[in-house]
Amino acid sequence: MERTVVITGAGGYVGRHVTSAVAALGYEPIALVRRHRPGDFDSLTRVVEADVLEPTFDITSVAAPDRIAAVVHLAWQDGFVHNAASHLERLSDHYRFLTSLPKAGIARIAALGSMHEIGYWEGAVTAETPTNPVTLYGIAKDALRRSAMLSIADRAAFAWLRAYYILGDDRRNSSIFAKLLEAADRGEKVFPFTTGKTLYDFIDVSELGRQIAVAAVSDGVTGVINVATGRPESLASRVERFIDENGLDITLQYGAFPDRPYDSPGIWGDATRIRGLMATSLFDGRA
Repeated sequence: MERTVVITGAGGYVGRHVTSAVAALGYEPIALVRRHRPGDFDSLTRVVEADVLEPTFDITSVAAPDRIAAVVHLAWQDGFVHNAASHLERLSDHYRFLTSLPKAGIARIAALGSMHEIGYWEGAVTAETPTNPVTLYGIAKDALRRSAMLSIADRAAFAWLRAYYILGDDRRNSSIFAKLLEAADRGEKVFPFTTGKTLYDFIDVSELGRQIAVAAVSDGVTGVINVATGRPESLASRVERFIDENGLDITLQYGAFPDRPYDSPGIWGDATRIRGLMATSLFDGRA
């Protein structure tokens, strides 16, 4: 019997890459989307239109629990708008969905977290790093992690996959990299910028998709796992490199905007656990 992995929010920026990685690992991906857009998925993926945050949603309507190797919960509204009210308004819906899964017989569950759970922190983040989020997005993610761990970790294998600064597939996101491409499209030659001194853990979305897929289906992997590179790089360095990589005729205007007051001078993930998992996966050695 072929086993499947169910991915919520599969049509989103990260979800399509997780779906592809799940298929590469030999599972049937079931992509849960609110609206199916033609061309988002290949023929290996079964697409189901559903709103998993609705109280009436039932995971067993998608597949029998004994066929589901894991459910990967990526669905989230306004992820690039850090103080959107929707983060807290929908929090109980996410909690209800996650806690419904063990009741339905799902044995493995993974949910996507964020570095914004941490708040101000300088250096590498581990699973034990204390959290003190300072945005509504971070507060909601942190509350979901804490409540889900408390409610379902003793009834299912639960992994919280904490992501950092994501880039790649930049026409589909709302990051500074997408804004650079849009500015270049408009023929602009100067791009207003911050100081660029902040250090982040940058990861390409395709690699992030592979890490999420591997961590989600790996037996015995529970708790907080950083899905990250573990390598800090300044925002200025990565953006300058992005400009070179894409052949953009645009120059950064340093200091035009202040750095975000809630950003740490340098924050990155301790990638020890995910590196070990990837080293023994089918993706070992893939760029």
